[in-house]
Amino acid sequence: MPANRLHIAHKPSEEQLLTWHTLERVEMTDTRSSEAKSRNDIQILDRNNATLVESSSSTARSVTEDAMPAPHQPVYKVYKRRWFGLIQLILLNIVVSWDWLSYASVANTAATFYQTTPIIINWLSTAFLFAFLVATPITLYALHKSGPRLSIIVASILILLGNWIRYGGTRSSPPRFGVTMFGQILIGLAQPFVLSAPTCYSDLWFSPRGRVSATAIASLANSFGGALGQLISPLFVNSPSDVPDMILYIAIISSIATIPSFFIPSRPPTPVSPSSNHTYLSITTQVSTLVRQPVFWLLCIPFAVYVGFFNSFSSLLTQILTPYGFSETQGGIAGALLIVVGLVTAAITSPLIDRSKRYLLLIKSFAPVIALCYLLFIWAPPPSTIAYAYVVCAFLGAASFSLVPVALEWLVEATWPVGPEVGSCFCWAGGQALGGIFIIISSAFEDSTGNPPENLQKALIFQAVVAIAVVPMIFCLGVTGAQIRTRRMEVDKGAGIEQVTTRE
Repeated sequence: MPANRLHIAHKPSEEQLLTWHTLERVEMTDTRSSEAKSRNDIQILDRNNATLVESSSSTARSVTEDAMPAPHQPVYKVYKRRWFGLIQLILLNIVVSWDWLSYASVANTAATFYQTTPIIINWLSTAFLFAFLVATPITLYALHKSGPRLSIIVASILILLGNWIRYGGTRSSPPRFGVTMFGQILIGLAQPFVLSAPTCYSDLWFSPRGRVSATAIASLANSFGGALGQLISPLFVNSPSDVPDMILYIAIISSIATIPSFFIPSRPPTPVSPSSNHTYLSITTQVSTLVRQPVFWLLCIPFAVYVGFFNSFSSLLTQILTPYGFSETQGGIAGALLIVVGLVTAAITSPLIDRSKRYLLLIKSFAPVIALCYLLFIWAPPPSTIAYAYVVCAFLGAASFSLVPVALEWLVEATWPVGPEVGSCFCWAGGQALGGIFIIISSAFEDSTGNPPENLQKALIFQAVVAIAVVPMIFCLGVTGAQIRTRRMEVDKGAGIEQVTTRE
């Protein structure tokens, strides 16, 4: 109400009351208008502030989106300790393969030492390969239940026992070939535990960007050991009496290499990627799922054939060359080139595949090269110079070594969620079994009355024909049926396995 109304003492007239009520309504209207205007101004200011805050929050979120994980999103990281276990896998694969071929490059001299024939000495390599099959089911169970650590420890124990039993066989008088064979079989039983472990280890400890390289390093170390056996064993043995010393040196080196196995960690503290945190089904379910996939057979059969021929070729290389006047040392150099050039090439191709993920391109590129090299080697022994054999061995090693780790990792991607150890065990077991069979067949093809005597020319033709015959299976990958997806990679990128549609 107006202030002058408060000082009136007499009774107002009706006209005055009407005037006062009119003035009061006008005042109240003005006051409400002013309050409404103030409220509108406050709301506008609030909206502007809210827009500013929201804009600032959006900017902050966009800046920190990659740096700050979501409240319930798991954090994946790799650990430096992964290299300790990987190095141990490398050491064990080196010594187990060196043990395998320790007699192959000195077969003629070893035959004289044991008072037998080179064909009997070949059985040391053959029995080693067949022992792989016996241990494969146990290896699969150990990798599935306890991971790579238990597998590595079991392999170390078998390598220790086998090497010193072999040495005991050389020190008896006369030398006992049966004792040496028993030690060789024990080492053969150790091989699947370390040769099948790299894919499982890389899946557990390495991120998707490093798995191919990790698998390549650990798997190809096995072949590097073979190179050492081909190259160093002839340097240790100048006469039959040097054979025990060669086995002693190898036993000492192998024993030292096994010691760190008992100290490697079993698994990383936290998963390194979404796929490594996956809980796999039972072994029987995984095997049943795997063998029903055509893509598995299209890759497994050529893989086993090429690994088998590589094993038999490495074991018999000296015997292939020596009938034509080449020495055991030259045969050892050819075997070393086969492996060393392959390792260098794989060291280049594996990181490239890790980044590009072009698995099938490399597989389809190198498989024909392998077949061609076996074909060309038919004409390698007859020439008077060893250079031709050296060049073919170098190309064969480059193609073979580049193919192995990529094929194993691609198989894991294409058959996921089957565990990485399952496909790896099957492929390696097939390769070792065929390797033993190919050694037996090649030895049977020895032409004792040919020119020159005891040549293996028919064996070279046999391996070339079979190597060429399996090439079409490689080219069927990704062609028959619908597109094959890299399932594990999809999971690591954030797409659930149920969101990936595949037909095989």
